[in-house]
Amino acid sequence: MDRLYAFSHAPISFHFRQNAADFVVEEIPLYEFSGEGEHLVLHIRKKNLSTFELIDAITRHLGIKNKEIGYAGLKDKHALTYQYISLHRKYEEQMKRFSHPNVKILSATYHNNKIRMGHLKGNRFFIRVKKVMPSDAVKIFEVLKMIERYGMPNFFGYQRFGNSGDNHVLGEKIAKGEKKERNPKVRRLLVNAYQSHLFNLWLSKRVEISKLVSEFSVNELESLLNLPANEIKKMKAQEHIFKLLSGDIMQHYPYGRLFEYDGEESEASRFMQKDVAVTGLLCGKRAKVAVEYAREIEKSFDEKILADGTRRYAWVFPEEIEGRYKEEDAWFEFKFSLPKGSYATVFLEEIAKKEIRLDE
Repeated sequence: MDRLYAFSHAPISFHFRQNAADFVVEEIPLYEFSGEGEHLVLHIRKKNLSTFELIDAITRHLGIKNKEIGYAGLKDKHALTYQYISLHRKYEEQMKRFSHPNVKILSATYHNNKIRMGHLKGNRFFIRVKKVMPSDAVKIFEVLKMIERYGMPNFFGYQRFGNSGDNHVLGEKIAKGEKKERNPKVRRLLVNAYQSHLFNLWLSKRVEISKLVSEFSVNELESLLNLPANEIKKMKAQEHIFKLLSGDIMQHYPYGRLFEYDGEESEASRFMQKDVAVTGLLCGKRAKVAVEYAREIEKSFDEKILADGTRRYAWVFPEEIEGRYKEEDAWFEFKFSLPKGSYATVFLEEIAKKEIRLDE
């Protein structure tokens, strides 16, 4: 996809190759573990090992099935990662004898419930990029200030679309009933890729509209966007770089109920204050759709498919953003936190203005 980037700076050059020294991911739990209950919760550090490989190693050691291990999310293989897993506490003594050269159990506690997919608040990242010129380091610091102030578009990263980047093509055929896929996990993976592809196209379109609103006059935009002057004036008055449209579906941030944006200045201000964020459609059955002018844009990316739909934050606000430049090494080091479902690649791509693949 020829994606549009949110900020107006020139592309910034740096080199990144994913490895355990330059890419660190730390899971942020959704809740504090109770310290009691029938489930053993282990805080694990792993190196150059995927989550599935970690689970396979543990299940082989215990002689149990993979489904008995609970985890909140999948962590990258070529990285140093910290995450929590859960299993029945009856395996506690056996786990004390577990040994793997790339795994260290940092701590253990208990909880009443099994950890399930999605039971995380987000992830903290440390990323080191190299071959950064001093002039580019200055630009990076400026972009980080912009991201800290405005947040960033919540595009799906390349990981969502498979190694060849075209899972959405087959996913479209399956979602529309033109092709069968017997394996339910594969079917869900491919259909999700198609939903994500449409979401990214819609979000790129909305970023484009936002840029146009900032750059052109009301008279020029009336015909360009096919919107009434009053609506365009409301958009131009918004402080945020992503311009809301009447009928957008908003959500309290970082979680909460959905509601319709009515064009009022006070609601646009809440977006700037990070109290609420705009959402985008993952098309499908039972999904809440936008209305009014926002729907006119959205409906071009809303397909009738044989799957459930939902809404996803289209804009997120990274937290704890830090940048450090080591001129003697030409390194730039990033630290930041993202909510669950958001991609570190997208954060880097907004800075570089080019595709970043962490597995290369």
